[in-house]
Amino acid sequence: MTECLAIPFRSGALVLEYIEQVRRALPFPLRGLDCDNDTAFMNETVFDFSKATGIELTRSRAYKKNDQAWVEQKNGAIVRRLVGYGRLQGLGATETLASLYQVSRLYINFFQPSFKLKSKTRHGAKVTKHYDSPLTPLERVLRSASVPEATKRKLRTRFRALDPLDLLSRMREAQQHVATCSECGTPPAETETPDRVALAEFLVSLGTAWQDGEVRPTHQRKAGVPHTWRSRQDPFEHTWPTIQQWLESEPGITARKLHERLVALAPAMYSSAQLRTLQRRVKA
Repeated sequence: MTECLAIPFRSGALVLEYIEQVRRALPFPLRGLDCDNDTAFMNETVFDFSKATGIELTRSRAYKKNDQAWVEQKNGAIVRRLVGYGRLQGLGATETLASLYQVSRLYINFFQPSFKLKSKTRHGAKVTKHYDSPLTPLERVLRSASVPEATKRKLRTRFRALDPLDLLSRMREAQQHVATCSECGTPPAETETPDRVALAEFLVSLGTAWQDGEVRPTHQRKAGVPHTWRSRQDPFEHTWPTIQQWLESEPGITARKLHERLVALAPAMYSSAQLRTLQRRVKA
């Protein structure tokens, strides 16, 4: 199960408050915390809490930021795919991000299947991996014998009340707010918030969304400056009028033939390294 939370600032007290939220949201007991070496996690407050509640607390090795167990694997697969890499700061941005996480947790935990590594064997330099069949986190919980039947009934009731397409539509809307907050530095005002797209219209757009490329608002590429300047000297600057005359007199001649003439005309200036450049120029 994946639970993402937006903390407004680094604080050990806030970390404990959010850990309690995670404990209440999980359908099974929280048994361990695998943290990095940030002081928000590695402090006496968190340590005393873990010791009092019997939760195992681990940390990553020094200068090994991807060393903690079961944590970094979700940073790319879920967090960055949802939020992108824009900078978010302030309480308004925290609330905007929290609204996205509130919707996405239902979609990810109830409808998003994932693979789990079953076994891994090494034969010399070759590594063979075997995976279980892809299942959603909900299906894994329902198949677990350690989860009480009352909890499973609640999860099934919650699952039947959810619409994955409606959740996906709400996620896109929340991502649009996050992208606006990342660009402007402040969340969009209520008067600036665009009207929500009707679900039927959203479903129709899914069939052609692939034609426009990436559809997540948090992953839209910024418009770059057109590259109109030369980064190196033009090797055909002085001989291009001659090349144009050859092309006008012999329209069917290939760029390779033109290059052979240039090499014969000025072997000290031209070599095979300029052939591809000449082909592009002739094609243009």
